Amino acid sequence: MERPPNLAAAIEAAAEALIGVLDTAGARHASSVSPTQLRVLSLISARPGTNVNGLAELLNVVPSSASRLCDRLEATGLLRRVADPRDRREVHLMLTTAARTLLAELKRCRHQAVQTVLEQMPARAQHELLLSLLAFSQAAQLSTAADSPSDARTA
Repeated sequence: MERPPNLAAAIEAAAEALIGVLDTAGARHASSVSPTQLRVLSLISARPGTNVNGLAELLNVVPSSASRLCDRLEATGLLRRVADPRDRREVHLMLTTAARTLLAELKRCRHQAVQTVLEQMPARAQHELLLSLLAFSQAAQLSTAADSPSDARTA
């Protein structure tokens, strides 16, 4: 099959459409939590035990900004600061049960929104999309691995 002349632009447009679907589903569900707060919860969920400095690096903000975000999430009952038992000066950020429930429900809503869009596509197009996404993910992983320094080069 011949490559469309502007494949990168088509992928970018599709990614923007997907983000729109996900954002719309998320906005309907998590109206009490800002997109930035949701991102913080998602980052902490993916990296349990992260501290404020680590969160600040992930968000590319100064630690005081990350700390204020955590203050707001803690005040709403979505985040807890827990002292490390080995070093009381080290404080880890932990999601509460309410935060884990919120993220699970948001994931369910987003999944349903994507499923609704997919159901509007013919089965063959869905299958081709699946194969294309798998190939794209594999190529992206190879590209990312080639761009990042290996352990041998950084040791």
